Amino acid sequence: MTVAKTSSFKILLFAVTLTLQGGAIAQTTAVDCYNRGNAKQAKGDLDGAIADYNRALELNPKYVKAYDNRGVAKQTKGDLDGAIADYNRALELNPKSVDAYCNRGSAKQAKGDLDGAIADYSRALELNPKYPDAYTVRAGCQANQGRS
Repeated sequence: MTVAKTSSFKILLFAVTLTLQGGAIAQTTAVDCYNRGNAKQAKGDLDGAIADYNRALELNPKYVKAYDNRGVAKQTKGDLDGAIADYNRALELNPKSVDAYCNRGSAKQAKGDLDGAIADYSRALELNPKYPDAYTVRAGCQANQGRS
């Protein structure tokens, strides 16, 4: 290999390395934003949490947990439609997310859509039959409908 080819190869290798590191940094930053959002949500700073989840999703648009937790923050603020939209997106990305089904069921229940809530809780239980909270809230919905 000549000096020119060696230099070109080194430059190409350096560029590939930077690209790969950039991808890893973006993922780490998304995780950092997600974790910061969780901390803010735990302290009751829902607007701050939503902003951090938004940033995490800008960096990683397929971050299922960020959609799910942003939905929880929106639901806590009373934005049930926004929460359901986030849970729907989480389920598009991961159709086996028990948390997203339970959270969406909770939002549907809060909107008065008991049939939809029961369907979501039932789907969560199909995916994880050992999830006791889903049994409890589904039974509450069924009791409100006059069935158990």
